Amino acid sequence: MQDAQNNRVIVVGGGIAGIVTALELLEHGQPVTLLERGTRERFGGLANEAFGGMLFAGTDLQRRNGIADSAELLRADWYRAAEFAEDDHWPMRWADTYIQRSTSDVYQWLRSHGIGFVPAVQWVERGEFTALNTLPRYHVIWGTGWHLTQTLIKALLEHPQRGLLELRFGHRVEQFFQQQDRICGVQGEADGQPFELHGRAVVVASGGINGNLQRVRQVWDRARYGEPPQLLLNGSHPEADGHLHDQVAELGGRVLRLGQMWNYAAGIRHPQPRFADQGLSLIPPRSALWLDCRGRRVGPHPMMSGFDTHQLCGRLGRLEDQYGWLLLNRRILLKEMAISGSEVNHAFRERDSLRLIREMLFGNRAQARLLLEQCPDVLSADSYEALAQQMNALVGNHKVSADQLRASVEPYDAMIARGPRFHNDAQLRRLRQLRNWRGDRLRLLKNQPINDPKALPLVAIRVMLLSRKSMGGIETDVQSRVLDAAGQPIPGLYAVGEACGFGGGGISGIRSLEGTFLSGCILTARIAGQALAGISASSPTLPQGPQQ
Repeated sequence: MQDAQNNRVIVVGGGIAGIVTALELLEHGQPVTLLERGTRERFGGLANEAFGGMLFAGTDLQRRNGIADSAELLRADWYRAAEFAEDDHWPMRWADTYIQRSTSDVYQWLRSHGIGFVPAVQWVERGEFTALNTLPRYHVIWGTGWHLTQTLIKALLEHPQRGLLELRFGHRVEQFFQQQDRICGVQGEADGQPFELHGRAVVVASGGINGNLQRVRQVWDRARYGEPPQLLLNGSHPEADGHLHDQVAELGGRVLRLGQMWNYAAGIRHPQPRFADQGLSLIPPRSALWLDCRGRRVGPHPMMSGFDTHQLCGRLGRLEDQYGWLLLNRRILLKEMAISGSEVNHAFRERDSLRLIREMLFGNRAQARLLLEQCPDVLSADSYEALAQQMNALVGNHKVSADQLRASVEPYDAMIARGPRFHNDAQLRRLRQLRNWRGDRLRLLKNQPINDPKALPLVAIRVMLLSRKSMGGIETDVQSRVLDAAGQPIPGLYAVGEACGFGGGGISGIRSLEGTFLSGCILTARIAGQALAGISASSPTLPQGPQQ
């Protein structure tokens, strides 16, 4: 019995990366103990709350949407978006691995588990001034991240090799055991009592650092995002605190690029927070106007979501007071507004096609009610005067005036009234371009003015930066082995998912093409499980196209 226990792999973390690692190990007949610091009800971690978008190139779903994509084109886009540094060797190796293997090892693998995708491929992160995603690649899970996690948990619990799996909840790992330079176990606390476990290897699947707002501010990249924000919302979990990153560093493992994060610029306070500073991430309406803290339209180039999230966060971080306002009306709210995540997208989560069709035709009234009735950062009024008064009361100053709101809106609305032949506003030009793709056309109003008597009340939403994902982390090779300062694997120590920056300590560089996080968790986890089972995989071979 002792020999069997010492032969097991210990997986630390019960999020999607930990679940897939354990599942892959069972597939190859390997004994595994999975430790999760939370309760059984929280099994699956942050992935339970994810909307469930994943980036793939060359899928059958793309082809059915008339998209002719390729690994070569994705690689050119990825490297251009990432802006890799010369010493980003392992992140680049992982990027090539993802590009080569994600469609077969993630997309098709998920399909084999009965997980499907929404028929329309979405086009996100198109690029602000430089092209990012040349083509639509964002594949949305039908059922959201909730369906993903629950399906794979079920596969884990009902696996033919279930007898090789031990699940322990309420176990917080504090540090690792090391014997003769090999990691051979962990110790920590469970139910107020210490515990220790021994095994042949340990896989760190504990997530990133972005649930620890103090730490996020400490590593904040001032050059890219401005000063660390005082107004910062938590879009992760407090358990994502980076403690095991520090333990890996004490063992000599390299922890890099923690200032590279994937945050969001349209965060609002959660109406029913479960922890301090919890936020929701909006998918802002493209027909809304972004205003600064004084109610002035941001420009001369207007802010719009869906083009370059990295750049959008940087712009918001450099605004006065580091928050902004979305100005819209009820019609725009119903048609174009969305909240990211599974918990507020019931049609997607419950896979209710009829409800989804109704929402697309008539607007998402449930989300609109949630925002208008329960979210403290969402305000509405029938006049500029009343709205400005509410905006000032919310933030506790007098920076916004009705005259300024009027001055921000009237030129825009007047241009719409002149007709499309005379549209010479960058936002209107972009809206016209967005409507060329049917995935966007279904979600966009056509030339909708803001102060439209038929679309009142006016709506103002205060938006703040929201901390979400760590794109840096523990450096790993393409077998998910943790590397030391000399670039050598630390025997017995592996890292997967967000803990390793989704591969190599920063697979995405400074900017994601979006949709590379859940899929990155799955790919790194499967590779770690195969490596621990002694399954070799060929190294990625891709054409050496342009890298910048």
